[in-house]
This record gives sequence, C-alpha cells and structure tokens, in this order.
Amino acid sequence: MVDPHLLFEQLFNGIQYGILLFLLAAGLTLVFGIMDLMNLAHGSLYMLGAYIAATVTLAADSFLLGIAVALPATLFVGILLEVIVLRKLYDRGHLDQVLATFGMILFFNELVRLIWGPAGIEVPLPVVLNASLTLFDIPLPVYRILVIGVGLAVAAFLYVLVVKTKVGMLIRAGASNREMVGALGIDIKKVFTLVFGLGAALAALAGVMAGPIFAATIGMGENILIQVLVVIVIGGIGSIRGAFVGALLIGVIEILGRSFLDDLFKLFLPVNAAETAAPAAASMLIYILMAGVLFFRPQGLFPARSG
Repeated sequence: MVDPHLLFEQLFNGIQYGILLFLLAAGLTLVFGIMDLMNLAHGSLYMLGAYIAATVTLAADSFLLGIAVALPATLFVGILLEVIVLRKLYDRGHLDQVLATFGMILFFNELVRLIWGPAGIEVPLPVVLNASLTLFDIPLPVYRILVIGVGLAVAAFLYVLVVKTKVGMLIRAGASNREMVGALGIDIKKVFTLVFGLGAALAALAGVMAGPIFAATIGMGENILIQVLVVIVIGGIGSIRGAFVGALLIGVIEILGRSFLDDLFKLFLPVNAAETAAPAAASMLIYILMAGVLFFRPQGLFPARSG
C-alpha cells in the first residue's frame, strides 16, 4: 500500500522538476520552432546561468543579486552567440547545426573548467528560502514552492507575449513564413536575435533555479538536455503550451517512477534485482511515452498552430 503522504510529497517533487524542465524547454522550443535551429548548446547556456548566479551569490551573499546578474549576462552571451556563430547556420541543414552546436558544448564546458575549475559549486540559499511550509502534515521546502511559482509566472508571461502582443505577432509570423515577413520590411534577423536572447535568458533562469537543488557542475546541461528534447517532441515543436504540459508529464513520471517502481518490482523480483532494475525502468518510461505520442500524434500533443 502506497503511503499517501509519500505519494503527495513525490508528486510535488515531480511537478517542481517538471517546472524546471519547462523553463529550459520553453526557450529551446521557441528557437527550434521559430528559427528552425537545432541548438544543442542550449544546455550550455543553462550551465552558464547556474555558474554566474552561484559565483555572484557567494561573492555578494545575495541570491537575488545572483539572479539579477545571471539573467542579463547569459542573455548577452546568447545574443553574441547568435550573431557571431548561429546566424551563419540558418540556411544549413539540421546535421550541420547539430555538429556546430555540439562543438559549442565542448567549448563552453572547457571554458567553464578554465574559469571555475573542475569542481562544482554549491549554491547557498537565504534563510527565508531554506525553510519549509507544512501542508497536510507534509513539510514542503519553500524554495521548491518558489520554483513552481516562478515557472507558472514565466508560462503566463510567455502566453501574453506570444499571443497578445505585437512582438508575439511578429514571432508567430516569422515562424509561419519568414520570407513574407521580410518582404513586408521587417528585419527578420532582429526578430530571430530577440527570440534567441529570450531563449538564452530562460535557459539561464532554469540554471539559476536548479543551482541550489543540484549544484552548478560542468556538463549539467547535457544531463538534462535529452529530457528537454523529449518534452519538446511530446508537447509539439514550437508550442509553449505543449512544452508546459510535456514538461509536467515527464517530471511527474520521472520522479514517481524512481520513487515507487522498486516497490512494485519487489513483488516479483529479488530485492537487489528490483533496486537495480527500477531506476532503469523509470528512465525508460518517458521514452515509452514519447513513442506512444509519436505513434498517435506525430505532431505532438499541442502543435504550434494551436498554441
């Protein structure tokens, strides 16, 4: 029998992890869906945001200042990256884009190693964020509640930006027909730079939020990027709503699978075998879900044209 308190706690953790995935997936799905650019270096911007925020937080003893510095700094790096490197890849095939951005992953990993060293950085939280709130006699960390709140606020902001503003209209028009947008006298390159900068800032925000939970480490972007790509495929490329729903699904399945599959396996497997097989099976669940979605809805749950 599953302990309902444990189930609620792990469901909460799954939602929080899904929100982190959404913050990273939202920027990548915008870049891929609108610019048709496969940017594997998106995870490197996530890592960079985490390291910058950690460094400023430790130096100034202020987590808020770390956020305030990391977001514009990573946005600036993202814009430089788009202007200097990625702009030359728009007319190239996805294979060229994958190879080029994979090279940037190696570059950023070594750059971080040179600047910060091989060891990771633990990010301290202020006392007010290091506390817990009790709900149904279950202690819930205040910081994880904050992560969920930030994710929901970002989702609302992106919805208003993309659906309700003139900038969003240009973004959607550029995704549908960039040649027509250019023919109307709009500099599509500036639109793409804006989109990429926004994606970089969202990646940095995800890194900032992840830092106190997982620590800032070299290669942290690659570890989560595969799951983010699964989120985008499930939700629908270019769809913010799809990224949100897909991220929550993956987050909850990942955490609940790792928490409860071992107990299920112990019903018919030896303890050691169950504890070994359960984490692998939990990881497989998200790919099984992706395969099912691709079979029944190859365009994803919420294609970009519907949101």
